[in-house]
This record gives sequence, C-alpha cells and structure tokens, in this order.
Amino acid sequence: MSRFRMYPASEQAGIMLDHCAHARYVWNLAVEQHAHWYKGRKAAPGFAEQCRQLTEARRDNEWLRAGNADVQQQALKDFAKAKNARFTSGFGEPTWRKKYKHEGFRVIGTDRVPEFEADGSPKLNAKGKQVMGRSVAVHKLNRRWAQVKVPGCGWVRFRLTRTELPKAKTFRVTFRNGQWHIAFALAPEAIEAPATGAVIGIDRGVTITAALSDGRRLNCPQLTVKERAQIRKHQRRAARAPKGSEAKTAEYAQVAKLKAREADRRKDWCEKTSTMLARTYDLVRFEKLNIKNMTASAKGTADQPGKNVRQKAGLNRAILAQGWGLLRQRTEHKAPGRVEDVPAPFTSLRCSACGWIEKKSRKSQADFVCVSCGFTCNADENAATNVAAGQGGIPRPRRSAGGGRDDSGHRPFERPRTSANQGWNPPLLSGGGGCQLVRRVPGGAEAKRKEQAVAGRRRADEHATGVRARGRVRRRLSLSQGHPLDPGPARRSVSRAPCHAFETIREHFGYLPRPRPIW
Repeated sequence: MSRFRMYPASEQAGIMLDHCAHARYVWNLAVEQHAHWYKGRKAAPGFAEQCRQLTEARRDNEWLRAGNADVQQQALKDFAKAKNARFTSGFGEPTWRKKYKHEGFRVIGTDRVPEFEADGSPKLNAKGKQVMGRSVAVHKLNRRWAQVKVPGCGWVRFRLTRTELPKAKTFRVTFRNGQWHIAFALAPEAIEAPATGAVIGIDRGVTITAALSDGRRLNCPQLTVKERAQIRKHQRRAARAPKGSEAKTAEYAQVAKLKAREADRRKDWCEKTSTMLARTYDLVRFEKLNIKNMTASAKGTADQPGKNVRQKAGLNRAILAQGWGLLRQRTEHKAPGRVEDVPAPFTSLRCSACGWIEKKSRKSQADFVCVSCGFTCNADENAATNVAAGQGGIPRPRRSAGGGRDDSGHRPFERPRTSANQGWNPPLLSGGGGCQLVRRVPGGAEAKRKEQAVAGRRRADEHATGVRARGRVRRRLSLSQGHPLDPGPARRSVSRAPCHAFETIREHFGYLPRPRPIW
C-alpha cells in the first residue's frame, strides 16, 4: 500500500472532516444493527439490504443527504468485509468507531478504464463487450507534487515520494494528529533476491534494536532528550489543568503530536531497514519472539497482585518502541518466502564458535566469553550468528542425579545392549553420586579425559575384586555356622564360584556402587 502526506486547503479539510463523520456514523449504525442479533432471531441485514436502508435514511435525514453517497456506501462495504473476516483477520468483531480517534473514509475511483487479462488480451463480459473498470484520478504536477480527485473537494495536493504515480481502484484518506494522509490500495511488488546465497541472522534487543550476524548494529531512532522533556512538561501542565477544559485538551494534543513523531521515525526506519535486508540477502532469519507475551502486564489480580509492576511497564514500553514486529512484518512483505524464524531458546547462551551452551558464558548484557573454548565477542553478535546458522531451541544434554531420562529416551548411562557397545564403560563419577556427562574438548583436555577414564575403570576393577573377596569370606562363615541363608549342599559349589553380578552392573551403568562393610 502506497501512503503519502496530503496538504488540503482549509475549505477542503472541512469537507473531508464531514466525510469522516458520515462514514463513522454509517459504520456505527451497522455495528449497532449486528449487535442486536442473537440466536433464534432473524439474521442481521447484509450489504445489499443495508445499502437500500441507507437510501431511505438519506431521503429522511438532511445531514446525511448532504454527504457523498459513495463515501457512505464504501463504509458499509468495509464493514461487510470486516464482518466476514472476523475469524481470519485477527481483529475479531467490528467495534464502535470514536471521534478524534478513527477519522477516515474510503473513496472508489471515478475514472473508467478498460481492463485486460493477464496475457494482455482485453477482458470481455458475457455479451462480448469490453469490461470497464474504475481507476483513481491522479495527476502529476512536478517531481515532488501530485494531486488526486476527492469527491466534493476537487483536486487535493499530496507529496509525491515515489518515482511513479500509483495506479489503484480505491484509496483511503485518514486524519490523525493534525495530519492528512492518503493510502492507495495497491499491493507493492516483491523485491527480487540478489542470488548471491547470502544468509543474515538478526537478533533483536532493547539496547541494540537489530544486531546482524555480519557485525553491524542497527538502532531504531527515538525521541531526543529535549523532546522527552517537552512531553513531560506538557503532561504536567495537563495534570494541573481543570478537568474537561480546553487547556487540558491542548496539552494532551501536544503530547500526542510528539509521540506521533516518534512513531513516524520508527516506521520510516523499519521501511528502510526491511528494504535493505530484502535487496542484500537471499535468506533473512529472525529470532522467533512472542512479543505479545513479552509485553504483557505484570499487575496480576486483586487476590494475587504482581511484583515490580512499574519496572515491567517500563520494559514493555522500551520493547514496543523498537518496532520488532513491524520490522519482521515488512521484511516478509518485501521478501516473501525468504524470511525464516529460528527458535529463541539458547541462542544467546550458545557459543557460535564451538557450540557449547552455558549460562555462565553470558557475563553481562554485552559481553560473551565461552567457558569452554574462550571465544569472546559481543553477546548480541554471538546470538545473531547462531540465528544465521539456524541453531536455536536445541537444549543442553540433561544432567540428572540418577532419575529421569535423557533426550534419547534412556536413563543416564543406559544404552541398548548391542554388539557395538558391549564394552562401553563411561568414566567414574566425580564429587559424589549422580550421573554426569563428560564434555569433549579438543587438545590436551581430550587426552586427560581418556586417562581419567582408564583410571576410573582400574578403580572399578579394584572395587569389584575386593567385594568378591569379602563375599567369599562371608559365605564361608555362613556355611561353617549353619546360617539360615545357606543355599544348601547342592548349590554350595555354585555359590563358591566367582560372582558376575558386578560385571553386569558395570556393563550397564559404567560404575559400581560404593561397597558397604559387612562386619
């Protein structure tokens, strides 16, 4: 959609405000009609029926009759589209429109132009005649200015910020914060890929709005210190002004004007950045973030009030001021099919050099020092590199104290019995009980780990030998004293044989339990 700034004359601005009022009035009537419907009652009127009712209302109401019929019918058509798309648009049921907040109207083109098929042949109707479509009347005045024909206002100038004139069937005029804008209903063409095979990863944050995997850091422009001071000044004056006075309204209008300036800067930055990404890279990968949940309020309920509510509100404002969602949305519009989302977990904790995940590697907001290989870089750049590689959402191997199962579905140090791992013996545990995975690191650390594994197996053999010896002594004592647990003469020879239970335990678990004294 192409959007431009309009500069109407004072008389034209008054007429367009009347169009906004008529469109808002008709829309609210349609909302009220459908609000009275309930199950079992006759269906609410559709678009055709509402158009007939609008004709009768214009005949009876002089104020409504003074407005433009096309503007009012387009408001009904917009309502019908919103009603049909209430389950797919994400906005739900059409709601009431308010004055000073929802000021705008839509206009259909008045010029008639022939329509053509995709192959360039003329489009014909059932009778074989040329189909004539509507087109917006737009004229270019010079390199910077153009004009559009608005019903009841004549030609209205707007600032031309594109090289070509927009060709559309309809356009929408909006008025917000003292500024008029016109948006032509025209789907822009997608930007072609550069075909270089370049892949970029983007990590979004508050301190750095967008950190790219190639080392660049992009920041969304904010209000200056002086402008923030002006906002606080107008807010204080509005708080002191009498309730409902013109002074309070004027001060709040100044605050809205400054905040609209910040929103314009944010949108402009998102448009330029998304265009740069679509033109430069073949594949753009974003960190997948649920912005709605991240900016949810922490106030809680009356029974369970939240904690640090004001601090969380400030964080929410800081997140929303960066334009994360708009940047991702506009990039997808300009480069369809070339934007991917990478799961966010562990992207900021994973080392982009060796792949090791450790919470202690993130020293601060800006510093990342891997505890495994010693790799050092900016934390946001490290996360962006992981996003570019598509490495996200893969958790670290689980460390358990003997219970639970790992990602493969087995208990710690428990593998299926196959011919390939009959002699599998992991190293002995260190520091008491529990199972611990040994990290493989290159160089001398790997050799040291192997030596520790060999020493562990040697100690396991020594423990097993001692246990067997004590077991034989205990069995001899029980047999000489007539112990009730004596297996009997028929099985004494088997009982005196070496016990292989500990060998089986070691094959399965890789270590032996600490033997307990028997005397």
